[in-house]
Amino acid sequence: MKQFFKKILGIDKLEAATEAAVRIKIAAEEGAMVAIEAERLAKMSPKEVATEKKEPYIAVLDTKVNPENVRNGFFELDWNEYFVLQLTEAGYIGVTEEEIVDQWFQELCRNVGAEQGVGMDRRGSGYVNFNNLGDGKSEVY
Repeated sequence: MKQFFKKILGIDKLEAATEAAVRIKIAAEEGAMVAIEAERLAKMSPKEVATEKKEPYIAVLDTKVNPENVRNGFFELDWNEYFVLQLTEAGYIGVTEEEIVDQWFQELCRNVGAEQGVGMDRRGSGYVNFNNLGDGKSEVY
């Protein structure tokens, strides 16, 4: 009986229109939130995005070659705590993050050399020095 009166008075159409308007409003709000989040993420660096998502991040920031001896040089690497965690879970050990990442990088270089047919068994890996610059940054040389 209640539905009958709603239909006669047109209330059923008003309720349907109100429900549709509410659904449109909710979809618009969700779309706005997605756009705001996309804009926020676009302003972040890849490292910040990966760290926020709790994903490993590693990047080569720069490469330097000694002009007097091109066999010497270094790579400037940047990583987040989740990359170090991934390395420790894979069996790399060290007292500092730099030591852990250095072990991984040395092994990576040895593997690349071996794939290219370079006799890696006769090559020393040298040494690594690092200087804590503060603010979560270190200089490795």
